[in-house]
Amino acid sequence: MSSEIGVALNGNEPWPEVQKMVSLMDASGVETLWLASHLFQREPVASAAAILSATSRLKIALMAMSPFSVHPVYIAMAAATLDELFPGRVSLCIGVGAPRDLEAAGIESDKPLLVMREALELCRALLSGEVVRFQGKRFQVEGRALEAGKRNVPLILAASGPKMLKLAGSHADGLLISAAASVAFIQSCLVETAAGEAESGSKIRRMGLVYAAIDDDEKRAFDSLRRKMAFILRGMHHKTNIELGGGTLDQPALAKAYASSDWPTVDSLVSDDIVRRHAVAGKPDDVRKRLSDYEEVGLDQLIVTGVSSAEELAPLLNSLAAIRD
Repeated sequence: MSSEIGVALNGNEPWPEVQKMVSLMDASGVETLWLASHLFQREPVASAAAILSATSRLKIALMAMSPFSVHPVYIAMAAATLDELFPGRVSLCIGVGAPRDLEAAGIESDKPLLVMREALELCRALLSGEVVRFQGKRFQVEGRALEAGKRNVPLILAASGPKMLKLAGSHADGLLISAAASVAFIQSCLVETAAGEAESGSKIRRMGLVYAAIDDDEKRAFDSLRRKMAFILRGMHHKTNIELGGGTLDQPALAKAYASSDWPTVDSLVSDDIVRRHAVAGKPDDVRKRLSDYEEVGLDQLIVTGVSSAEELAPLLNSLAAIRD
């Protein structure tokens, strides 16, 4: 297996279980732990500091910090400080954020392309260590520099739409593709990103989140992912992803059922076919094959997510090791 391996946590995992999973990752060759920045969940910067202190080689990516909820100056400060304490072990991923989470906090997310472009430009300027004079339409900085000085922190953009993917190719160091993406959708994302790379003359790294569950009982593996996938796939911005994946999903019905905690309906709408097309799940041999499908699409780092305990993570890491061998 040529792709690097990452693991992503959502911020709803109990801290004692996170500590167990982190020990597994640090010992098993996982390259990067991606810590989600979902509103109302655990705060990723504090978690990152504790995890980096407790490990020897594991890298951390702050994922995906939103300039709608946190000013880019503060985002850059957080990443720079972590990198000053743990040099070379920190990446910064920015993204719009989950629309329903922003709405729940009363935060508007208008003009996302403009805001992401300015956030990338401002964070890059601040991390250069130079005095920054930035006059954007949304953000401004006048004659200030980060106290931490120049920090070599890779900037990654979480993107899925064509314009945002092109922005990743032209302005970022890396692209992060959302979980629950079908292989065909990832392929289409990489084509759009290449357009931005051609514009800038650069080559960026490609990372993809992949929901994963392994169990000798296929149904049990599928069931463990249905509601996690529903949280993502209920969003209408995943319409193209579902179409390219070749499956059928009633997204408005799913969103309604999820909002009312109608879990039997949620579970029935996220069918076995949807799980097969948008995740890596099932018996060990099936999981190894599907992981290879995602790797072959051209990801530089394959990031498994959807695990919430060390007991779930261990067999997945073993399957990844088997593919590598």
